[in-house]
Amino acid sequence: MRALRTLGLLILCLTSLAAIAQEPTGDLQKTDDAKPSKATVYIYRYKQFAGSALAPSVFCDEAELARAENGRYFTVRLDPGKHSFRSNDKQSGTELDMKAGQEYFLRVEIATGMWKGHGRLVLMSPEQGGYEINSSKLKPLDSNKVINATLVSVDEVHPEAPTATPKPAVMVETH
Repeated sequence: MRALRTLGLLILCLTSLAAIAQEPTGDLQKTDDAKPSKATVYIYRYKQFAGSALAPSVFCDEAELARAENGRYFTVRLDPGKHSFRSNDKQSGTELDMKAGQEYFLRVEIATGMWKGHGRLVLMSPEQGGYEINSSKLKPLDSNKVINATLVSVDEVHPEAPTATPKPAVMVETH
């Protein structure tokens, strides 16, 4: 009799556990259906001796984001749509039509000027930008160089470089 009661209790426990395991939780459904709602821009500057004392400002839609230090990077997450970026060289910049979930890479270069150098932004391909930002020589931007803390993140990142899709092999017959 005792064995029968224990067996019944065991079957009850197992069926209730199986029922719980089959119910999807709300959190799991959210992560499966959740698509990134923002675009990410990585802005970085090589570590170079020339112009190392300069920290040019970086602007997005004419709002100053941060001052780009030598050998540093920062990230900005923005709503999809058109955004313009420039440094303190007002005649040079780029306008991006950003898509949700996409990553963009802007490199700050120092251009020589009459009295001092100034920053210039260059849009990089995702393959090259991902490679360069993962360099061991680049570090996150110092937080005291951030102007707009609501948009700028100085957390350490390691974006995955996109992999090239292999092209199908084509067989060529020669006679």
